[in-house]
Amino acid sequence: MASTTIIFSCFIFFLLCTSHAANHTQANFLNCFLEATGGSSSSPSKIYTPNTTSFSTLFRSSVQNLRFLSSGAETPSFIILPSVDHDSQAAVLCGRRHGIRLRVRSGGHDYEGLSYVSFSSTDGPFAVVDLSGLRSIEVNAADHTAWVGAGATLGEVYYNVAAASPTAGFPAGICPTVGVGGHISGGGIGSLQRKYGLAADNVVDVRLVNAEGELLTRETMGEDLFWAIRGGGAANFGIVVAYKLRLVPVPPKLTVFSVSRTLGQGATRLLHSWQSIAPRLADDLWIRALVIAIGEAPVNRTIQATFQGLFLGPRRATLAAIKKSFPELRVRAEDCNEVSWVESTLYFDGRALNNTRALLNRRPAFNSSFKAKSDFVREPISEKAWEGIWKVMMEGEEEPLEMIFEPWGGRLWEIEDDAIAFPHRKGNLYNIQYFMRWFETEAAVTARHLRWMRRLYDYMTPHVSSNPRAAYLNYKDIDLGISTEEGRTSYKEASAWGRRYFLHNFEKLAKVKARVDPENYFWNEQGIPPYTA
Repeated sequence: MASTTIIFSCFIFFLLCTSHAANHTQANFLNCFLEATGGSSSSPSKIYTPNTTSFSTLFRSSVQNLRFLSSGAETPSFIILPSVDHDSQAAVLCGRRHGIRLRVRSGGHDYEGLSYVSFSSTDGPFAVVDLSGLRSIEVNAADHTAWVGAGATLGEVYYNVAAASPTAGFPAGICPTVGVGGHISGGGIGSLQRKYGLAADNVVDVRLVNAEGELLTRETMGEDLFWAIRGGGAANFGIVVAYKLRLVPVPPKLTVFSVSRTLGQGATRLLHSWQSIAPRLADDLWIRALVIAIGEAPVNRTIQATFQGLFLGPRRATLAAIKKSFPELRVRAEDCNEVSWVESTLYFDGRALNNTRALLNRRPAFNSSFKAKSDFVREPISEKAWEGIWKVMMEGEEEPLEMIFEPWGGRLWEIEDDAIAFPHRKGNLYNIQYFMRWFETEAAVTARHLRWMRRLYDYMTPHVSSNPRAAYLNYKDIDLGISTEEGRTSYKEASAWGRRYFLHNFEKLAKVKARVDPENYFWNEQGIPPYTA
């Protein structure tokens, strides 16, 4: 209790320097939370305030997009670091009682920073519930399941699953530092998606703290809420503290490969062929494409397309499958590596294959600013259109803007578009992520990069889905629209982004929201409000 007294005393001193109304609200919240959690030896929770020595370090520890450190956005008045489920319950109960809203952060990869900053013009003090302390992983190899804390990273999941069984895997993303909590709740695409679907398709249970502070499971929350938090953004409905995952079978040896082509080597023709072939390959074969402008602009710049692939089988079978379905890619034996499934996750992240413990490193490879946007493509883009796209990309004077193409087909086409909240299924050939990274911190540099990103995105309009132009929630994009009035987002207003992320599932999501959080306590600038006709 001594540490509790010190924290509270220091915070009282901090309050003397701030407004009286805010003082009262924040002091009451802090006292409530400490009383609810600090008196139990089984609940060694911690709460940090801006005057706490380690507050800044903890806040920045999971800020993956540095542009939000200098964007003028509001930062939290508290960071809560739960160590048991009850801590999250206490945060909700005390937050509701004393007018402190919560934002939930697992890995901090939220593309627009909405898990840890606020752009609201009316938002009062808020707290970030940082789930990084909830990252226990319990693998049941015999049952082919795993209970995973929402604060774990994908790399930690991959490492622990492989340690329990070399022939078990989990279909999720290829960036190992991404937090499980946000990745799964938005859908979760990855290299096994054509065989086994999304990460969210393979969730069989959860533990969730709702807006009443209750700890619910699938059995007690109702199937509509369980449906919503798989692909609908779980932070709209509560705090998921753990997921129960269905593990999938993988062979002892897989094959990974990578080949690159420039425009002079036929990159345009290959990409044009890829967009029709890749979604219709055998489910065991996944080939994605990455396109970037290389060289100094504008005279010596060209386009390079890299095709990365994974086959659930040995090298010989891989080469035979590609020769049958995509021979013009001309993959050679020396382009291929036979690896275990867990080594394939290292391969796509550019790490050494012989160091699986690197998956336990939560620190991202880059510490930078970035911007991303997304699209879905339903009809092949013509070679002539690609040539126009390359021209726009090569004219840019900014840092390289990358386009990442993820193939659909297979299991993604077989699952109904309303089976879970994630709606982007049959009819889509592939997804595009537009991604730009920069290391300068000046506001003018950031603005210039954002303009360049938006220029290419606008140019792509005739070639992608429309009415609405669909977007992927995990590549969050506040250019689609935001609400800045805390808790007052209307259903009509939210449709601007909700229809694009969730298509026809948006209305059902809003109706679930109306049932489980009618006061919209779990509000954010691009959230789902309660449904109103």
